[in-house]
Amino acid sequence: MGAAIAPYLKGGPLRRALEGQTVVDTSWALASRGDGRFDREFMMGATVPQAAAWIGGTIIGALGGDLVGDPEKLGLDVIFPAFFLALLADEFRNRRAVSAALISAVLALALVPFAPPGVPVIAACAAALLGLRRTI
Repeated sequence: MGAAIAPYLKGGPLRRALEGQTVVDTSWALASRGDGRFDREFMMGATVPQAAAWIGGTIIGALGGDLVGDPEKLGLDVIFPAFFLALLADEFRNRRAVSAALISAVLALALVPFAPPGVPVIAACAAALLGLRRTI
């Protein structure tokens, strides 16, 4: 990610190093314009609420985590899947992408009861890559 965004960072080494600290998975993905270009300002702006939520969530978890007990009681276990689905929403513009996502999801869900942890995710990724292979 750093190599991809490096040409879009401004200034000397210190400023570029500071701006590079805003490279977070989500902000990097959101700042990508799809053709190899990146919106530097958008990336830095998208990092601000993420950093605030991360730090605030860490403080809340550290101070009040014992009060909650099991995160599943509050539905917190669905935040990451929902978050990644939101990131993928832009990719669902064509039938091939939707088909690959559905096949991957069904495969992963089918393997969860039987396969060791991690295997359903790897299988789903492999299925998605096979779908991608047809487009290259």
